[in-house]
Amino acid sequence: MLYRLYEFQHAALMPWRLAGDFTRGLLSNPFFPASYTHLGKSVAAGLEIFDDAVRQRPRPDWRIDSVKVDGQRQKVHRDCILERPFCHLQRFHRDSPDAAKDPKVLLVAPLSGHYATLLRGTIQALVADHDVYVTDWRDAREIPCDEGEFGFDEYLDELMSFMRYLGRDCHVIAVCQPAPLVLAAVSLLAAQDDPAQPRTMTLMGGPVDTRAEPTQVTRFAESKPLSWFERTLITEVPSYYDGAGRMVYPGFMQLSGFISMNPSRHFDAHLRMFRHLVRGDGDSAAAHRAFYDEYQAVMDTPAKYYLETVDRIFQRHLLPKGELEWRDHQVNPASIRSTALLTVEGELDDISAPGQTLAAHDLCSNLPRVMQETYMQMGVGHYGIFNGRRWREQIKPRIADFIRRHSA
Repeated sequence: MLYRLYEFQHAALMPWRLAGDFTRGLLSNPFFPASYTHLGKSVAAGLEIFDDAVRQRPRPDWRIDSVKVDGQRQKVHRDCILERPFCHLQRFHRDSPDAAKDPKVLLVAPLSGHYATLLRGTIQALVADHDVYVTDWRDAREIPCDEGEFGFDEYLDELMSFMRYLGRDCHVIAVCQPAPLVLAAVSLLAAQDDPAQPRTMTLMGGPVDTRAEPTQVTRFAESKPLSWFERTLITEVPSYYDGAGRMVYPGFMQLSGFISMNPSRHFDAHLRMFRHLVRGDGDSAAAHRAFYDEYQAVMDTPAKYYLETVDRIFQRHLLPKGELEWRDHQVNPASIRSTALLTVEGELDDISAPGQTLAAHDLCSNLPRVMQETYMQMGVGHYGIFNGRRWREQIKPRIADFIRRHSA
């Protein structure tokens, strides 16, 4: 019912959007006198803000065609290496003779509402000197029910299978939400003395132990019983999608949650866009559109995975307590002895606050200290850890240096 109500609301707004498009086009016509007035520009800008706020965004394109290396532009190829029902493994590599020497990196994207394309800036920086493989999680509403359920254990299955596919020379980087799962997967490989154990593991701004420094996100997760999340946030995919009947945490609900965390910030951003449009500052308005086209492009998450993550990571804290299990096998990070560990946190991160990711070091108690490093990036929030100028100029070079020092 929840999904159908959302779709009905979107359909009900369509006539208003069409009327707005027509009016905006009229007020943007140079032959229409009102288009030169302050009122006309204000009305046109307001209609564009309205359309920007209510329209649905499709999955964004990767738009990673080339990268600059030593002042030279090099072509970047993308190949889908593995196709699984719930995840495609994408490879990004340079078209250059020296690219064969690039270290292999498995970049684990979050499965928490946004597409893996949100890591476009992360990939663009890494592919300049790494052979990058990315977990491209699929929209659950497009996956038929006969493909089965997808939960916490299945997620770990996927991670370990990707690491085995890439082999011992792989380096794994987890961005945000998958940090505890990557730590768990590497722990399981270590316990089995699996030759696919990665050489390094970089955990960036992730909820390894949310008790270390509570945030608005963790407090909300702990404030209600799991039954509330299942009853309130989980719904069935309608019959007109391939995944009809699958239970999901819908993307539009997740987007509402993202925005509700900082409503004033998003209001101010749209107000700034309105002013840019009125002034005719097209470049600034275009930058706003590009950000929100990515930010508001969301996908559905399998209900089983979402609920089990809330339960095991945010409510019962099973990993730091030493109580997490995978298919009746205990997950013990103390088993890790040969995978070097780097944790990266942002000073202003209000989603995975400083301390939550750092907790991984205490859990890897048998890993030699010379194989453990930490880095705190000052002046950045959550997204600044893996995107933007400080990611490119300060964080990524440290990760690249860490990877190369532990590649042998």
